[in-house]
Amino acid sequence: MVIPFPSISEVIMSTALNVICENRPGVLRDIAGVVANRGGNIEYTQQFVLERGVNTGKATVYMEIDGLAEGILEDLEALPAVLEVSVHQSFEKIYGSRVIIIGGGAQVAQAAVGAVNEADRHNLRGERISVDTIPLVGEDPIADAVNAVGRLHRASVLVLAGALMGGRISEEVQRLQEEGIPVIALKMAGSVPRYADLVVTDPIQAGTFAVMHVAKTAIFDINRVRGMEF
Repeated sequence: MVIPFPSISEVIMSTALNVICENRPGVLRDIAGVVANRGGNIEYTQQFVLERGVNTGKATVYMEIDGLAEGILEDLEALPAVLEVSVHQSFEKIYGSRVIIIGGGAQVAQAAVGAVNEADRHNLRGERISVDTIPLVGEDPIADAVNAVGRLHRASVLVLAGALMGGRISEEVQRLQEEGIPVIALKMAGSVPRYADLVVTDPIQAGTFAVMHVAKTAIFDINRVRGMEF
């Protein structure tokens, strides 16, 4: 067992486990069964095959559980397919809430400047806010990316930064809002601004607003300005 913390008490309080295991059918079932048998509830999990490092070709299973019951680490290590078990801080504690920025390269870059600068201000106060960006061109690629935001762990707000967006993108914006994720859009051509929760002309300010909405130390609530333009 690999333990990244200096004391046993800190390990017991952790809720995130990473398991390196053989890449074969049934392993995820076995791991989940161990957690369930010890009374743990898996709140988030991800699994993928490692493509680099000493464990290339092996699978990694990351789980966040609501409690680390006594004996769970030993039971996991006892599984024949498991090679290594390590305990970590959860993604929420490390990376916090996620601000997602999608759109054209130049606009995305400027929105990211505003978001990163504002996140830095709040993270210095002890918060955890991360910023994810992807520059994309075309209705379908952007619409698919907006649709995927609803499946991203800890995604809290979306900024659409571009010059022209509509059609399928607007449809996906409405679906995302139904899932409880607000959307900030730049003032642009197309129908997206009509459906966005907030429309902002300056991309730097759009990124700043997005982080302010997420931050616990900021006095800003997008619900109070929904439908407005700045």
